[in-house]
Amino acid sequence: EHETFSGGWESVPRRTRVLDVVYNASNNELVRTKTLVMGAVCQVDATPFRQWYVQHYGGELGKKTEDDAKVGKGVAKKREARLTKSGPVDASLGDQFRTGRLFAKIASRPGQHGRVDGYILEGSELAFYLKKMAKKKGKGKD
Repeated sequence: EHETFSGGWESVPRRTRVLDVVYNASNNELVRTKTLVMGAVCQVDATPFRQWYVQHYGGELGKKTEDDAKVGKGVAKKREARLTKSGPVDASLGDQFRTGRLFAKIASRPGQHGRVDGYILEGSELAFYLKKMAKKKGKGKD
């Protein structure tokens, strides 16, 4: 059951597993029953995106890089140019990569065509949903 999600920092689509539904603005019942609907925030496996990042940039996301691997000067130069062009990845995204789970938002309508497509949350949108999820968790503890 692999679905396609796009990494927002480079718009790289990768097929990955949906692990859990964590937030839905319309109904908390859909979170409890883990129903995939458009607009739901879910957690996806970070492995395909991590593998792409290592191959494309030559370093692990969320870890200090140590050049143990032998690469040619041309490859090293190309990776350095890519990194300077795209800029650094958000610290919050690096934290998610360390845990192995990324927050993603479903952009398609899974019930209509049987597929789940979406994008990885980052930046202000990620901060917004993290705040909303923390607020909902706090309500349930009363």
